[in-house]
Amino acid sequence: MRQTTLATGTFEAYRKPTRREKFLADMEKVVPWPDLCAVIAPHYPKGENGRPPVGLERMLRIYFLQQWFNLSDPGAEEALYESVSMCRFVGIDLGREPVPDETTILKFRHLLEKHHLGKKLFREVHRHLESQGVRVTNGTIVDATIISAPSSTKNKEGKRDPDMHQTRKGNQWYFGMKAHIGVDSTT
Repeated sequence: MRQTTLATGTFEAYRKPTRREKFLADMEKVVPWPDLCAVIAPHYPKGENGRPPVGLERMLRIYFLQQWFNLSDPGAEEALYESVSMCRFVGIDLGREPVPDETTILKFRHLLEKHHLGKKLFREVHRHLESQGVRVTNGTIVDATIISAPSSTKNKEGKRDPDMHQTRKGNQWYFGMKAHIGVDSTT
């Protein structure tokens, strides 16, 4: 057990967990880190030449942060310097060590792309989720929109269109028809 440094210590008396911290705590529990590292390990540098490599699991966690929070390589580096929760998730204590630089992050991402490991990682996560009773399948995205129409009865029949109705979206009332659009993964 390492002693906590001032970089990781907290002095806030009225702090509550953020959504990001809750999400990262859930991902800590859900993602099978050792299994995913085993997929990458045969391709990861051993450190015989040049600088010693950053730990594989640490780099994998940074890669996942990039995917979850839509971060570029420089953006991931900056986010780790700014966010205590992200640093904690990755396992970096800024009082003892720096964040991997954007070039190191880029090289790791290129390693995954070069060896087509993205699909293998996805399959491994899918397999793990199924073993936990979570089923991931294809589905349809459905969107509903309102097609507005005049609510006037000044037409030949003196009536409103029977297919049109009054509905509320937020605090605003509309008169019109709902249209539903469905899209699946192949279209």
